[in-house]
Amino acid sequence: MAPPILSLALPSNTGRVLSIQSHTVQGYVGNKSAVFPLQLLGYDVDPINSVQFSNHTGYPTFKGQVLNGQQLWDLIEGLEGNDLLFYTHLLTGYIGSESFLNTVLQVVNKLRSTNPGLTYVCDPVMGDEGKLYVPQELVSVYREKVVPVASVLTPNQFEAELLTGFRIQSEGHGREACRLLHAAGPSKVIITSINIDGILLLIGSHQKEKGEPPRQFRIVIPKIPAYFTGTGDLMTALLLGWSNKYPDNLEIAAELAVSSLQAVLHRTLSDYKSAGHDSESTSLEIRLIQSQDDIRTPQVKLKAEIYS
Repeated sequence: MAPPILSLALPSNTGRVLSIQSHTVQGYVGNKSAVFPLQLLGYDVDPINSVQFSNHTGYPTFKGQVLNGQQLWDLIEGLEGNDLLFYTHLLTGYIGSESFLNTVLQVVNKLRSTNPGLTYVCDPVMGDEGKLYVPQELVSVYREKVVPVASVLTPNQFEAELLTGFRIQSEGHGREACRLLHAAGPSKVIITSINIDGILLLIGSHQKEKGEPPRQFRIVIPKIPAYFTGTGDLMTALLLGWSNKYPDNLEIAAELAVSSLQAVLHRTLSDYKSAGHDSESTSLEIRLIQSQDDIRTPQVKLKAEIYS
């Protein structure tokens, strides 16, 4: 007789996460950026790698494999066949094809048939600063099928505009975009980066009951003169981790997540400068392992401001 699966028999106080994201052998993006922080915060995490590449695609070359929808479903059936499909959370990030995204929707339904209380945290990775990273047809799938089943949504400004069809040119527009996204499905929406008149903001919104006005807040984020890879994946993982620990205080969760991320980025920048690298010439790989204390016990230096 097989021994019990202890993450099921003796579940943690936090949860069990299925994370479907990309994977790189070297560097920290996708699951490599999300799994370790969640583990540090006390979660059991089972990763499914939607792609397996040698390194992220910003390097001159990369090699690897891409998982298709049927291969994803094979893994889910393998888990189901051994009664291993009980998860408290599903986390998804970059998805490159419509067929794979449609299979993810099947996974959501399957996981919720096992645990109706499943929290689905979706980072709708489609693009940034006006540029699409994914095929155009994925936008309508996210808008019409994914957003309605998500519990927590973490778009950037451009992605929030794509999902709502609403141009964000002010803080008020950002808050309205959150309300439009609540109406479509998720109770928690965090627009992770909005650039308004040269100021970088996070705007968060928590609608505790359908039809009620959401509690909304902002965090002003200092700009760092460098470009980092894997930051969005890390941010969404941190938001999952902390918002589950503070289910009724999304602003506290966001403060902790932002503070951790800022500490990671400052350490990364400092280390690259120590190595004599021009931090503005290329994208930087985040120093995740070296920042584990900042992930586990962040010092909150950036505070949320509640909108009245």
